[in-house]
Parts: sequence; structure tokens; C-alpha cells
Amino acid sequence: MTNSQHTAPHGLEPVSEWVRRWTHLVKPGGSVLDLACGRGRHLRWFATLGHPVTGVDRSTDALQAVADLAAAGQAVLVPADIEDGPWPLLGANGPCTYDAVVVTNYLWRPLLPTILRSVAPGGILLYETFSIDQATVGRPSRPDYLLRPGELLQQCASMRIVAYEDGFCVGPDRFVQRIAAVQPAAPGAGSNRAVGTAPRYQLATCVGQPRAQTGMGAVATG
Repeated sequence: MTNSQHTAPHGLEPVSEWVRRWTHLVKPGGSVLDLACGRGRHLRWFATLGHPVTGVDRSTDALQAVADLAAAGQAVLVPADIEDGPWPLLGANGPCTYDAVVVTNYLWRPLLPTILRSVAPGGILLYETFSIDQATVGRPSRPDYLLRPGELLQQCASMRIVAYEDGFCVGPDRFVQRIAAVQPAAPGAGSNRAVGTAPRYQLATCVGQPRAQTGMGAVATG
């Protein structure tokens, strides 16, 4: 399940540099949902780091690429058509929540509210997909699959934006928009915090991870 057109099948590309850069924001052992996971490059990445992972994709053939993770009890694999069918991950009070939700190379706007609700309080959303100028260099080219300028910022307005980029990348050439955003903690969750302290969302440049080539970025920290 993907809107992308890459030389490598979706899920067999290298781990997204954006996801790799902000992985440290996922709490140790925290649960991770990879939506439209394809062949599971990010499922394998997070499972290797000790995270329980859940992958959703409509292609059962793609999910077979990480069947070994499921067999080892490291992953839950959910074959589901999330565009034409019901949301497959429901709890008693709505969508199941995860400490991290990862979405790459995928956009279906009607699902955006559900995706945001799937991020647990204090959890992180890592979202990266194509922006509107992608149509000038290749596919996807349909506006339905391309983010408008600032769209991820608008969608995540209620979250704490740790990092945001909107620009051009090479290898392959593509226009992307990407965000790392933290869901606000539940009310009262910080009541025991020491006076004068605040959450510290460490920037990637402070932990020795390289910055990607970008056209524009905005970063805020706590």
C-alpha cells in the first residue's frame, strides 16, 4: 500500500533517513505502528531496536517479507484495506494507540484524523511523504496523493512540533514534506514534574545524527 513510485519495491528501500534521525524520540521498548508498511523496512528497523511493532498493509504478499518477525513474536501483521474498509485497530474507546506512529510515502487524507488519534499521549508521529511539487519530477503526480504547502503543520497543530521540513531531496529526486510531532501528555501526567523542568526532545544534531539536504525547515524544542 503506497502512493510512491520508486525503483525499489515499497518496503525494500533503505530505512528512511527521517525515521532514522528521530528514532531516539521513541521511548525505549515503546510500541510502534507502521501504517502502509509495505515490505516492512521500518518494522524490521524498530524490531531490531527492541520495539514491539504492528504493521498494516493491504498487500498480504508484501507482509510476507516480515513474516519472520511475526513468527518470532516481534510483530503483529494486519492485512487490511484502510481506504475502503474499516479501521482495523480498534479498542474500547476508539483507535488503539501507540508510542510511535510511522507513515512514509503514503497519503489518504480521510485517515489523517484517525492516524493522529492513534498516537498515544506523549507518543511521537513520524510522517514523511510527497509534496505538491513532486508532480514536476515524477510520480505520484495526482494531487490526492501530494501534500499541500504546510499541510502537515496544519494537521498536527494540536501537537508539539519537534521538527518539520518541506523541500527537495536527491537519490531519488523527490519533493517531500515530513514532520516529527509529539502528542500532548494526558492531563495531570506532568503533575509530579519538578518545578522548572520541561520535556526535552533532543534534536538529532545533538545526538550525532546527520542532517538531510532540505529546502526549508522549522524546529522547536522543549
